[in-house]
Amino acid sequence: MGADRDEVSAAQATAGIEALYPFLYAEGERDVGAVLEEVRRSTAEKAAEIVELRRSVLEREAGRLAECAAAMAARFSAGGRLYAFGNGGSSTDAQEVATTFLHPPYGRPLPALSLTSDVAVVTALSNDVGFEVVFSRQIGAFGKPGDVAFGLSTSGGSGNVIAAFEEAGRRGMLTVGLAGYSGGKMAELEALDYLFVIPSASVHRIQEAQTTIYHALWELTQRALAATASQEAAVSR
Repeated sequence: MGADRDEVSAAQATAGIEALYPFLYAEGERDVGAVLEEVRRSTAEKAAEIVELRRSVLEREAGRLAECAAAMAARFSAGGRLYAFGNGGSSTDAQEVATTFLHPPYGRPLPALSLTSDVAVVTALSNDVGFEVVFSRQIGAFGKPGDVAFGLSTSGGSGNVIAAFEEAGRRGMLTVGLAGYSGGKMAELEALDYLFVIPSASVHRIQEAQTTIYHALWELTQRALAATASQEAAVSR
């Protein structure tokens, strides 16, 4: 039974790779030079695709990104914290979001925590209560009005991310979401203050573009904080 499942998983993985790189699985003998040329062309196409996707999303969302960053800066200035969360690849992105705000390459370090980082808490809640509460329970324990809930979901439909936003909304937190496709269930959430959707059906392109969104939000937040600090310094002179 276990072996059968392993075989199915391996077949699914192979099918996924074959869909991305069909030229590597073509039947018959292939000229090495021709294969390398197809690899080069495929890589160039994917690079061009993500560049165009990032450009179009940033152009479309420029105003809302600046508005969201200003709202985040206001929360940080008032002593708020950021809580980031997501599943799978998005959990890694949530950790990067927290690290970027807490230990930035420049600018002001800001209090941020990834809710995916504490393995003991995540596994305890998953085992004893259910995986759907791994983020909402932490938001309920830590979150306060004026904090920021920052959730990522490639599909926009992750149940535990949705539950965390609903809990954050009840607590008066600023809620910021990143999703792909057409936004999924996150697009229907009244509890979300800001949702940035990456309009793509490719998980790879979605996650690549989401990194651009949260780095832009971080940089714009730093600029908003610096502008506020300059204004306050001018008033005190």
